[in-house]
Amino acid sequence: MNPLIEWLAAALIVIAAFFLLVGAVGLIRLSDFYMRLHAPTKASTLGVGSILVASMLVAGSQGRPGVAELLITLFLFVTAPVSANLMAQAALHLALPSRAQVPPDVVPERRQD
Repeated sequence: MNPLIEWLAAALIVIAAFFLLVGAVGLIRLSDFYMRLHAPTKASTLGVGSILVASMLVAGSQGRPGVAELLITLFLFVTAPVSANLMAQAALHLALPSRAQVPPDVVPERRQD
C-alpha cells in the first residue's frame, strides 16, 4: 500500500479520535440536557465521518470501491442532525429545565390568551 495513503488514513484516525474524545468529555462535563445534546452530536459526527473517510481511502488503495463506507457516511450525516432535532423538540415539549444563562431581554414574554 502507498505510504502516503497510510499516513493520511492515520492522520484521519487521529483527528477522529480527537473529535470523539471531545464529544465524550462534553457529554460528561456539560450541565443540562440541551448542552449535552450538542457536544456528542457534532463531535461524534465529525469523528465517525473521519474514520469512514480513512476507511474509504484504504479501501480505494486496495482496489475495492468504498461504496459501503460512503453510504454509511451519508446516512450518518443525514440522521444525526435529524435525531438531535427530534430529541430537542421532545425536551422542549416536556419542558425540561435549562441551566443556560440567558439575559432577561432575550427571553420572549409569554402571551396571555
